[in-house]
Amino acid sequence: MEKKQKYILRSPEAGVFYGEMANEIDATRIVKITNARQIWFWEGAATLMQLAKHGTTKPDACKFTVTVDEITICNVSEIIPCTEEAMKSIDSVKEWKEE
Repeated sequence: MEKKQKYILRSPEAGVFYGEMANEIDATRIVKITNARQIWFWEGAATLMQLAKHGTTKPDACKFTVTVDEITICNVSEIIPCTEEAMKSIDSVKEWKEE
């Protein structure tokens, strides 16, 4: 089964997110994403572009939140499609959460 395309999205107010886009971006710059995680902190990639292309080389040092079914992000300023390599890497990062 082929994986769905995932993206890294940046919003100046809300932060950085990773997930599947449920709608196209338009003039409102509001995007709904599904199977979404917030990228709170990362290591193992110099930039979000490198993270989207290669993933992280330090998954244990990353802080990616729990996955939510859906989230709507306002004022999206950047959308970067992820490669298969990056999706495999990002998906392997353990959820960062309080126990």
